[in-house]
Amino acid sequence: MAAKIKDTFGEDPFIIEGAGGIFDVNVDGKLVYSKHETGEFPDEDALIKEMQAL
Repeated sequence: MAAKIKDTFGEDPFIIEGAGGIFDVNVDGKLVYSKHETGEFPDEDALIKEMQAL
């Protein structure tokens, strides 16, 4: 996922590693995706499209 974000946007994502299966994606302070809320990892292409729409 980090590589796809870098390839698409030309930016290195800021990654905070942790425990407990948390996987959140924030763009400019806005929560775009939360695995905690959905119970599953996001589809990469769908997440990239959502990020591009911001």
